[in-house]
Amino acid sequence: MALTKKAILAADDLPREEVDVPEWGGTVFVRMMTAAELDVYRDRVVNATGGGDAVTFRAGLVAKCLVGEDGERLFTDDEVADLGSKATSVMERLTAVALRLNGMAAEDVEEMAKN
Repeated sequence: MALTKKAILAADDLPREEVDVPEWGGTVFVRMMTAAELDVYRDRVVNATGGGDAVTFRAGLVAKCLVGEDGERLFTDDEVADLGSKATSVMERLTAVALRLNGMAAEDVEEMAKN
């Protein structure tokens, strides 16, 4: 069966995972980025001053991947620094899930920052 444009755009193809964050008192959903979000993230990492920084790497990724139960992002790109103020242990945990869901390794992101 050949898909239509409508069927393609209606497909829920962004897997998400619920992650326990006891430090915040509950759980959050981490989902795969859309193709457009991944492009913006890659651009931000590659063009960051000094080849990238912790806010761009961790909080930028997590901001694009944290969603509510409705699948909508919880944080905008303008709120990355706010998210970057949270505990490193939490951000590392969420970053690991986001990287896995998006088929990336930390080394992939570090390599993007070098180019």
